[in-house]
Amino acid sequence: MAERPRPGLWALFGIWLVLGTQSFGGGSSTLLFIHRACMKYGWVDESEFVRDWALVQVAPGINLVKFTALLGYRLRGWAGLAVAMAGLLLPSSAVTVLMTAGYDAVRSQPVVQAALKGILPATIGLSLAMAWQMAEPLLTRSWHEGRARLSAHALVLVASAACLILGASPVIILLLSGVCLVLLLAAIPCGAETRTS
Repeated sequence: MAERPRPGLWALFGIWLVLGTQSFGGGSSTLLFIHRACMKYGWVDESEFVRDWALVQVAPGINLVKFTALLGYRLRGWAGLAVAMAGLLLPSSAVTVLMTAGYDAVRSQPVVQAALKGILPATIGLSLAMAWQMAEPLLTRSWHEGRARLSAHALVLVASAACLILGASPVIILLLSGVCLVLLLAAIPCGAETRTS
């Protein structure tokens, strides 16, 4: 396995500072930017990214902050964790302080009200795009492993989405999905029906 790039601390801080500056719109847009950076700089591959993202969702706390800490620590240890967190949080903290101070003066303006109404559809679109980007490599790999494995993965994805829509806790969904997937994949051996195309 090729050794992963190990950026310098200033470079790592700069990358996360740019990510933090662009991370408007909440978790989905920020996750999309983090994904692009991880792929661009070769920090992790697709399967590691999806696995790490699932891992941070099991622990309590803010997922993007935990994910940033995990990636920073993996790249440069404790110093990497500190600079990645500082880079991600510094822009949003500064903007939040300034916006909170100025919002009261303009919140009744029609332009501000219209902008706030447009945020929700954009956030939903970003969430759906990121969900597909994370699911597509898994489904593609399952397709090559055979119809039974593809069906198992699709079933878990659909069941998880249904549970989430019905209001189940994400922790319960992740635990049940993991158990179901392990049981299904244990019953369907890899390569039993491998595709050639």
